[in-house]
Amino acid sequence: MTFIDIELERASNPVDQIEHIAASNDWLFDRSGDDEITISIAGHWCDYHVSFTWMDEFEALHLAAAFDLKVTEPRYTEVVRLLALVNERMWMGHFDLWSKEGVVIFRHAQLLAGEAVPTSAQIEGLLSHAIEMCERHYQAFQFVVWAGKSAGEALDTALFETAGEA
Repeated sequence: MTFIDIELERASNPVDQIEHIAASNDWLFDRSGDDEITISIAGHWCDYHVSFTWMDEFEALHLAAAFDLKVTEPRYTEVVRLLALVNERMWMGHFDLWSKEGVVIFRHAQLLAGEAVPTSAQIEGLLSHAIEMCERHYQAFQFVVWAGKSAGEALDTALFETAGEA
């Protein structure tokens, strides 16, 4: 028997920790199985549906955050251009377009090889980063889909930051 043939049983499931965090924050959640949980979180622009999936074969915790924005066929190519512009600026995670559903999602995976157990702070950091990225870029996707803007225009407009208060 080689080391590769030995399968170890993980002592804890990271999804259990995520359920505890969701319950502690009074977030609506649905535990569809031992390895998956979906949480609904109200954002500034829309409600986000964040799914965490434990992928045992990779020893990775996968996060996918979707917002309610349906990409129509005529705007598909421009949304793909926007995805490229947004993703080249990101350090962690990335945006994808699920072509079958026409939905934009933010995705990130946390490797937990070797029986590593994520801390609550790490899970909350993953979740916080996902929501922050969705909030920051939501308007750019809306500008492309609903206002017919180009990817560059939409990103410039959405990321425009003001100084001071009116």
